[in-house]
Amino acid sequence: MMTDIKGERLQIIDGIRGLSLAGILMANMLIFQYGIWGKEEIHLYSPSKMDSVAYTFTKIFIEGSFMPIFAFLFGFGMIKMKQSLDRKVLKYKRYFFRRFLFLLVVGFLHSTYLWEGDILFFYGLMGLFLLIFVGRKKKTLLILGSTLLLLFSLPGYGSQQDTLADPVAIEAYVKKTITVYSTGTYEEIKYHRNNVEPGHLPDYVYLFLLLFAPFFTAPMFLFGMYAAKNNWFKEPDKKRQMYLKAAIFLTLSGILLKSAHHFFPQLSWTGVADLLGASILAFGYIFVFAFLYTRFEGSFWLRSCNYVGKLSLSNYLLQTVICTTIFYGYGFGLFGKLGVLWGIFLSIGIFMLQIIGSYWYLKRFKYGPVEKLLRIWTYFSFSGTSTRKKNSVDESTTYKA
Repeated sequence: MMTDIKGERLQIIDGIRGLSLAGILMANMLIFQYGIWGKEEIHLYSPSKMDSVAYTFTKIFIEGSFMPIFAFLFGFGMIKMKQSLDRKVLKYKRYFFRRFLFLLVVGFLHSTYLWEGDILFFYGLMGLFLLIFVGRKKKTLLILGSTLLLLFSLPGYGSQQDTLADPVAIEAYVKKTITVYSTGTYEEIKYHRNNVEPGHLPDYVYLFLLLFAPFFTAPMFLFGMYAAKNNWFKEPDKKRQMYLKAAIFLTLSGILLKSAHHFFPQLSWTGVADLLGASILAFGYIFVFAFLYTRFEGSFWLRSCNYVGKLSLSNYLLQTVICTTIFYGYGFGLFGKLGVLWGIFLSIGIFMLQIIGSYWYLKRFKYGPVEKLLRIWTYFSFSGTSTRKKNSVDESTTYKA
């Protein structure tokens, strides 16, 4: 739970998390509809003109720029949780380890039995990796995050044709996926997801990805840690103008960089621009919401994002259950049939239902069902809260974990 110095929950963080969950659903709709490989081979689905426009919109404004917000908030939350545990004179590493182990287990089950687009397993791994940086100074986090962001944007340099993947094998895989996912049974889809690959990449490529994946994705996690230590969202009303200026500059910059790659893919440098632009646009969206929150704090839509954000883990998993039922063969079998544009409308509809459901649920319970299990396991307490040691400071001065 993200709280301020007085123990009051930071509503702005819940709102940003809820907003990011809406964008993640919209981006993931491409995977739900076309598969994790098929979404990059959209021409195989013969999209209409409107779907092509919607696809371009999703690629520039949505995909790659909402998942980093989740990473940012993950890092932010680690620092706030550590501050809470430190104030209660509790050893934070054991709590983090149990928390990340829970994410690893849930992520493994999610990816194995439901859907290939899971992020929870990776977040569990990243959490363990990020323990190295929890105690670092603000300046160190900022410099390291910036360096890694620039360094690991460089692999984007080159033509889209410069790839190790076999296009013939990928096309065959996508066509097989269309048949299996749209008409297959649960077991057939599960087998295809876990055992069938679109051709074979050299072993050294897998080794490279395994070793360097944490560094590729670390910048936004580190920036989130920096933001927490630098109190970006403490007393937000006093930072309104800063939020506005950052929102305008970063959002426009991110859109321009991502657009360059989409409209001029033949230019070698635009791949670098796309990787940089995704994170820059994510920052833009963070500051857009922060500004809107300070300007329209009582708005129904902003409060609605808070409801979903408080139940983000449960809502994220629920999105998988809903969408796989809609698109996979053991449900309504609409895989590859609905279209990108209608997929956007569907994601908006699902998110609206989650707003209503989250509001109803929070009127009756304090934590979401998965969030409650996570807290019970993390703190080894059925109440889901940490126990303050006798020699810790007064409760009124603590951060609540």
